[in-house]
Amino acid sequence: MTMRKEPQSKRLQVMAFSVAAIVLSLAPVSNGTAADKLDTTRLVSVGGDVTEIIYALDEQDRLIARDSTSMYPEAVMKLPDVGYMRALSPEGILAMNPTAIIAIEGSGPPEALNVLKNASVPFETVPNAYTREGILAKIDRVGELLDQPEKAKALEGKVGADLDAAIADAAKRPEGERKRILFILNMQGGKVMASGTGTAADGIITLSGSVNAVGNFPGYKPLTDEAIIEAKPDVILMMNRGDGSATKNEDLLKQPALALTPAAQNQAIIRMDGLYLLGFGPRTASAVRELNAAIYGG
Repeated sequence: MTMRKEPQSKRLQVMAFSVAAIVLSLAPVSNGTAADKLDTTRLVSVGGDVTEIIYALDEQDRLIARDSTSMYPEAVMKLPDVGYMRALSPEGILAMNPTAIIAIEGSGPPEALNVLKNASVPFETVPNAYTREGILAKIDRVGELLDQPEKAKALEGKVGADLDAAIADAAKRPEGERKRILFILNMQGGKVMASGTGTAADGIITLSGSVNAVGNFPGYKPLTDEAIIEAKPDVILMMNRGDGSATKNEDLLKQPALALTPAAQNQAIIRMDGLYLLGFGPRTASAVRELNAAIYGG
């Protein structure tokens, strides 16, 4: 008689109960006071933007671990890495014995989040929106969770003013002079995986006073050759991964459809650090200015 393997989701559910029982036995008992503030003395941060905000608030001493997208400032790299934000391992995080976990919206997978939320360690989420208001809402939420509202308000004021200036400067460019930008996430199997609407790439393109060349679909998807040619991008924008895994410029230009675009013909390819470009955190105003200068010169 053959044994059927338990599905992954079922195994994670079983793990949730066993992990919760272990952690509950080690967790301090709440005294049930009215305040019952979140204990962030041993904090795991998930999301490069969340971690960057914690540092900007000068509250980094609470951190005991971070996820692999948390790479700025450089000092954070000394902390243990609990994995990629969308592929978290509950065991790895809970092994750090945290008092709280703060994660950016969109972290996962859902099964891992269920395990963490059932483990008697407070798990808090920070909202994520690719706008000026979204950045300030992140700062406000992190400040609230760390019980540092005054620091958060001060940072919001500084970051908000910087964003307003950068966005206003980019908006001065006449509509007819705004370039069409194609953000390429990767080239899987020779296919161009590009950003449509509702993404961080679309958000930063908009803030920089430019036009998303393929803003007629949500999220990311592979483009047909016809769609690439029809998009007529003036500039190709990509992340600088820094690990040698990114598609080289010469290989991009060999793609038959891309080779026919104005961007390829002018070799207008811009690469920027992924967290800096797409993080939508305290440095986004600087990223807007740098991207604008790279696109239009100056």
